[in-house]
Amino acid sequence: MSHVLGVKRREGTRGRLRPVWEEEPRPAGLAAKGLVLALACAGVLFPLWIVVVTSVSSVKTITEAGGLVVVPRGITFVAYQELLGGGQVTRAAVVSLGVTLAGTLFSMTVSVLCAYGLSRSGSLLHRPLLMTLLATMFFGAGLIPTYLLVQGLGLTDTYLSLILPSAVNVFNILVLRSFFMSVAPELIDSARIDGAGDVRILWQIVMPLSRAVLAVISLFYAVGYWSAWFNASIYLSDQDMMPLQNVMMQLVLKQERPTGLAQAINTGHLSPLSIQMAVMVLALLPVAVLSPFVQRHFKKGMLTGAVKG
Repeated sequence: MSHVLGVKRREGTRGRLRPVWEEEPRPAGLAAKGLVLALACAGVLFPLWIVVVTSVSSVKTITEAGGLVVVPRGITFVAYQELLGGGQVTRAAVVSLGVTLAGTLFSMTVSVLCAYGLSRSGSLLHRPLLMTLLATMFFGAGLIPTYLLVQGLGLTDTYLSLILPSAVNVFNILVLRSFFMSVAPELIDSARIDGAGDVRILWQIVMPLSRAVLAVISLFYAVGYWSAWFNASIYLSDQDMMPLQNVMMQLVLKQERPTGLAQAINTGHLSPLSIQMAVMVLALLPVAVLSPFVQRHFKKGMLTGAVKG
């Protein structure tokens, strides 16, 4: 059968089917690919290694290295103890976590409902709504009208100002819509014959078949909320309400530190560089932990949702 389809099984490919016109990989080619992949991984992991090692290095080690530390010596977790015990960073991390969870849940709910409605060609105002969404990808009101709208709704100095202005991403809706349109119509028709409504069809049929794209879009929204700092810098004036990214910016760029951290640095107990690196690690940690679990869905979810429909 494989010969009929123009594909045959070749030795040395671990059972993988290879087209007859594709040559066997040569040892030099495999070695070159391995070298390129190794260099790419090193280019990504080496800076992360430096950040982590510097964050757990003592003042003496950082001084001897003249800055960033490559070889770990004198490991200490004083920077993390000072950050997490000072109150400000811990509170900011809790704020970021809460905004990320609530925002991702709200954004996914709105996006899934909107995408499913637009995926049904006979739904009410299907084309006008779709064209309106597409127009927002190219035209925006601008910063000042957006701020006046948020202020007029009474959302300034509230956590809703960190969620609602960026709750919906049209690109994500279009990806979800394309994936929903690829669901076999026979499944939906049979469910309707059995008396299921749109909500039940979406919940029990469409969403279980769309786990890959839902996982990917959820990751997109979660990373966006976790990394966001612009909305907080505009809409929030209370320092206690600031998310982690804004506190990180104050510590790293503006050199604004709480009293406890400032005393530890002035007494030589702590290095400012280790504080900066520790804040970066805390900001990157959730994304680094979640990404591997969603990675296996990424190719299927994005490519299928973007190509079909």
